[in-house]
Amino acid sequence: MDIKYTHPSVQISEVLKQIYTSRLTTTSGGNISMKGDHDNVWITPAAVDKGSLTDKDIVKVKPDGATEGLHRPSSELPFHQAIYKKRPDIGAVIHAHPPALVSFSIVRQLPDTSIIPQAEYLCGKVGYAPYKLPGSEELGKSIADEFEKGYNAIIMENHGTVVGGKDLMEAFMRFETLEFCARTIIRAKILGDVHGLDDEKIRAFEHRDNMLPEFESEEHSAEERKIRHQVCDVIRRACDQRLMISSYGTISARINENEFIINPTNFNRRYVELRDLVKIKNGQREKGKTPSRAVKLHQNIYRNHPEVNCIISTQSPNVTAFCVANKKLDTRTIPESYILLEDIPLMDFGSQFSEGEEIVKVLGKHVPIALLKNDSILVTGKSILETFDRLEVAEFSAASLIDSMGIGSLSPIKDTELEELKSKFLKD
Repeated sequence: MDIKYTHPSVQISEVLKQIYTSRLTTTSGGNISMKGDHDNVWITPAAVDKGSLTDKDIVKVKPDGATEGLHRPSSELPFHQAIYKKRPDIGAVIHAHPPALVSFSIVRQLPDTSIIPQAEYLCGKVGYAPYKLPGSEELGKSIADEFEKGYNAIIMENHGTVVGGKDLMEAFMRFETLEFCARTIIRAKILGDVHGLDDEKIRAFEHRDNMLPEFESEEHSAEERKIRHQVCDVIRRACDQRLMISSYGTISARINENEFIINPTNFNRRYVELRDLVKIKNGQREKGKTPSRAVKLHQNIYRNHPEVNCIISTQSPNVTAFCVANKKLDTRTIPESYILLEDIPLMDFGSQFSEGEEIVKVLGKHVPIALLKNDSILVTGKSILETFDRLEVAEFSAASLIDSMGIGSLSPIKDTELEELKSKFLKD
């Protein structure tokens, strides 16, 4: 389903479902609105369970204030209307109380979006709206004044967050990215200092070369169709498990020696379809499609590592905390973790750009994973399933390491025990 072409009520109910199932709002908390044609506004209703809400529950508010629908509109309608009045370029607004952003609101701080490049690029600097009574005209003015300054994402003092976008998909990606940014900062602070990126490095993220020469599209073989299905399934699974967010993540899978499939650039990962994936053949891309900015890096890994058949680069929350704290992830926790992950190098931001020669040199049979400072985890494997398994194990291991810091210090597997593991499970 290409959700952005569906009716506003369908879009709102679908996005709210994503927010609720991701545990970023509660049964009673939060609201979403969207501008429709003829200056109508569609908005979530008041006092309706967010966990069971459908498109039939969404309320239409006309320019004269008259409503159509089964329920009353959200009590927060005034601030949605105030934002639209101040910012005609905004077509959708999301307000919710995700725990990480509420944490920032109650200590009255702003999350630093420079910790990962796409957060700075998508969210920009974050505004701050002083506390006002929920549902009041004063609250609407407090928030709208911040939007008028050019902010697209706002922390509401002792309340939560509100974000806007040109359409609902952009607003949702901005909302999810900002929440991920906040959660990552909180986890990273447990590990140590949080490191941001300067403007030059953030600009470098947006200027990678992915416009390969084109070849005419051709009928997909049965094997290629199978791989396309598997890649789409893994992307959705990663999003469902919060191992990937809608605004960031690249997955590719080898078809044969000279061909692989990779996801496109600038798309909502939650809604990827088979036809969206881009085939790369002999250094060329399918005509009319634009692959991920990481395409040359993935191509170079496949070229130099024939044993690799799948690559995933993504931002899972606990692993990314290590990336923004610039800390190595110690895999000597339990035998299963070390066997699958082995030792993981921590590489400088920028090493992933273009063909990623440094990464290609570091990767190998006993180095299937790399962490990239202020960016992501890059995982390789002999199959799609093995690669995804490694991603899951890395995220679980990172979570255990961070959580353990509240109860004691890591006692890693001893060197002699490590040698036994290597001898039995990691033979050359």
